[in-house]
Amino acid sequence: MFKQIKQLFAAFDEQQPSIEQHDLKTAVAALLIEVMRADSKLDHDEQHTLTVTLKKYFNLTESEVDELTTNAAGSLDGAIDYFQFSKQINDHCSAAQRIEIIELLWRLAYADGEIDPQEEYVIRKVAGLLYVAHTDFIAAKLAATQS
Repeated sequence: MFKQIKQLFAAFDEQQPSIEQHDLKTAVAALLIEVMRADSKLDHDEQHTLTVTLKKYFNLTESEVDELTTNAAGSLDGAIDYFQFSKQINDHCSAAQRIEIIELLWRLAYADGEIDPQEEYVIRKVAGLLYVAHTDFIAAKLAATQS
């Protein structure tokens, strides 16, 4: 009996798809794009904020931002959840940097002048995956609205 259970778990482990590895830039860009897509309206202000944010945050050129957003959008389209992106951020960022990323998500959500409930849902979910405390989540939201 024990041998059969062991074989079952071994077979299950072999069938697990490997989680795609992304670099930090792609992970952050994918989460930003997900917030932008959340309300089902692709607003020019949000697109502009995405471009400016990626250029500033990662010190990229316009063509590098275009390539990054294309790659990130493709990765996002093939993803079933946010884990593959949040894992990369958790592995490479400090707590302060993760809070800063949540603030970037809020800034993008506010770019069109309003927060859609779906945008807030995505940011809240990502904040949980990045282990951002609720007080820091709220502080990031307030900081994004005051700038």
